[in-house]
Amino acid sequence: MTLPKVKIKRILFATDLSENARYAFAYAVSLANLYGAGITFLHALTETPEAVDKGVIGHIGAERWEAIKKQHYQEAKETLTGKKRDYVPIKEVLDQFCEDTKASHADQDFVTDEIIVKRGNPVEEILAQAEKRDCDLIVMGTQGHGLLEDIFLGSTARRVIRRSKKPVLVVRLPEEEIE
Repeated sequence: MTLPKVKIKRILFATDLSENARYAFAYAVSLANLYGAGITFLHALTETPEAVDKGVIGHIGAERWEAIKKQHYQEAKETLTGKKRDYVPIKEVLDQFCEDTKASHADQDFVTDEIIVKRGNPVEEILAQAEKRDCDLIVMGTQGHGLLEDIFLGSTARRVIRRSKKPVLVVRLPEEEIE
C-alpha cells in the first residue's frame, strides 16, 4: 500500500480566545513550520462582551486590551454589541497575539495569511471559511468536558469533525492545565 503525500499549504486555526485555543495554536504553528503553510485565524463572535474581555485578556493582557478598547471605544462597543461587522478590536487582538507569539518564539516562525472575525454560529463559520479559503487542515482546541456534558451540550469540535470535508486536528488541554 502506498501512502498519499500529505500537503498542507493553508491551515485554518479556529479560536474562541480560550486557554484551550492558545494550547491548540502551538500545534498549528508546529504544523505550519513543518509544511511551510500559512495560518488563517478565525474567531466567530457569539459570546457576551464580558466573555470576550476575559478571552482577550488571556491572549494579550489587560493593559494592552484596555489600550485597544480606548483607541477604538466606539468601534469596540459596536462590535461587541453586534452592530458593526468590521470587528477591528478583535482583529487587533489576534494580530497582537501573532506578533507576541512570533517575538517570544523566534524558532517557531509562521506566516499569518489572514485574520477573520465573523459573527455567527462557530460551526457554520469554521466550515464555510475552510471551504472558501481552500484550507488543507482545520486546527482547533476543545474544552474537554465530561461525557455527560458533551452529550447534552454538544461540542463545536465534534460537530466540525462530523461535518467537515477537510481534515480536523482537535487539541485537548492537558489534564494538569484543566481547572
